[in-house]
Amino acid sequence: MNNKFLLDHLRCIPDFPQKGINFRDVTTLFKDAECMQIMLDELYELYKDKGVTKIVGIESRGFVMASALACKLDAGVVLCRKPGKLPAATVQESYEKEYGVDTIEIHQDSIDENDIVLLHDDLLATGGTMRAAYNLVSKFHPKKIYVNFLIEITDEGLHGRDAFEKDTDITTLITV
Repeated sequence: MNNKFLLDHLRCIPDFPQKGINFRDVTTLFKDAECMQIMLDELYELYKDKGVTKIVGIESRGFVMASALACKLDAGVVLCRKPGKLPAATVQESYEKEYGVDTIEIHQDSIDENDIVLLHDDLLATGGTMRAAYNLVSKFHPKKIYVNFLIEITDEGLHGRDAFEKDTDITTLITV
């Protein structure tokens, strides 16, 4: 989609959090009401006819648009968080990162086999966190799982889509 207005409002911070990384700061899109409306409208158009019943927002920037879109789609929101942040019984998934192992979890009563789930996060770089979220949600055997990111980074040799099977339904609003 690569809406020029969104691209113009996306801040890039060189050498953050370490030298050689060009950090894409999605908060500049969140703080602008027009950017928020554009993103919400584009997401709505992508998913309005998919029957989505639950949107899983990935901690923490994924919570923002997941919540807004859920209201518009009349869907529920499921929070995917780091361990110890959710108060009831959870299901976990651990995954490898560049420098160790991380874990995410969701409440065990948040998704069932009748749900059509949209997984949403702000950024696709290596794909590790979202792949773990995909595996986690798959344990619930929903009817369908869609995957969405606001931004996909492809200009730094990153191949985040390679973390998923070729038939995984992945959409992004901005590719840089």
